[in-house]
Amino acid sequence: MSKVWFITGVSRGFGREWTLAALERGDRVAGTARDMSTVDDLVAEYPDTFLPLSLDVTDRTADFEAVRRAAEHFGRLDIVVNNAGYGQFGMIEELSEEEVRAQLETNVFGALWITQAALPILRAQGSGHIIQVSSIGGISAFPNLGAYHASKWALEGFSQSLAQEVAGFGIHVTLIEPGGFSTDWAGPSASHSTENPAYDTLRAERDRFRNAQRRGEPTATRTAILTVVDADEPPLRLFLGASPLPIATADYESRLETWRKWEQVSLSAQGD
Repeated sequence: MSKVWFITGVSRGFGREWTLAALERGDRVAGTARDMSTVDDLVAEYPDTFLPLSLDVTDRTADFEAVRRAAEHFGRLDIVVNNAGYGQFGMIEELSEEEVRAQLETNVFGALWITQAALPILRAQGSGHIIQVSSIGGISAFPNLGAYHASKWALEGFSQSLAQEVAGFGIHVTLIEPGGFSTDWAGPSASHSTENPAYDTLRAERDRFRNAQRRGEPTATRTAILTVVDADEPPLRLFLGASPLPIATADYESRLETWRKWEQVSLSAQGD
């Protein structure tokens, strides 16, 4: 049977690729975008199986209405993909209140509101799969991306709790954690804080490291996402690309080493 998807942020990047992957195999997709002109081609090519929805995910009322419309239009929801998001570049000292709040409103609260809107529908069905698009930046962290990391670590935390809460209803949760891909995430989609010259050297080092990394091809993720949503027992977490596992391994080994080194101090805090 064909599946019904609800995907946020389908105008570009992973959202666009996964929408095409679903539609090309005969699934139905309700896709959201802030600029409806970016999905005109999808409407023209898939008039019966693609439902365009204008949406700013930071609007909780609009999120609930968009999910309701999608479920009403297609009669059910099988896969909910929280993909809408962007990267805020800036050292912690450089971030404005407005920039941090905007980052969290989109990357955390947008995903939370869509998730809340979909859960009653999925519970009533006794099935469903929520895909949360996180990042290697959801489990590790680098300079100049503190606000972005804060948003993705928050997404990871509430989604791990969610997975335990909804397992008994037949609902799966998967956090997708990509490494670097050739999307416009660091380009037009990104926001940049006003730079403080005190951090110029560190910023240049970080930029050289990022630019030297081999980036994955977004179209190659189509098979991976279809494999995940078709699995009887999908994973809670899945890396995309070659770079995340080595980064995560080094990070977690370092954490374990530190925790063990300081274990006696930790145990002393237990008391008698």
